Amino acid sequence: MKLTMLYKDQGSGSGSCPAVYLAESGEFVVQGQAVDADTFGELADVLEGETAVRISQDVILGAVARFQKGNNG
Repeated sequence: MKLTMLYKDQGSGSGSCPAVYLAESGEFVVQGQAVDADTFGELADVLEGETAVRISQDVILGAVARFQKGNNG
């Protein structure tokens, strides 16, 4: 699956986490710190193979803004 980075946490320095990517399929891929077990337990209807990560609001909003501009490649 080919990914294009849309946005990353501006405070992450040379690292790229957390970040949001656009996959060639049109789906979004989110990179971030895994949530702890207690937080994971609060999720509803988690399927086999699913996980959850934490990312900040500004990363989501930055990714959406870039996606809406069509600046995704």
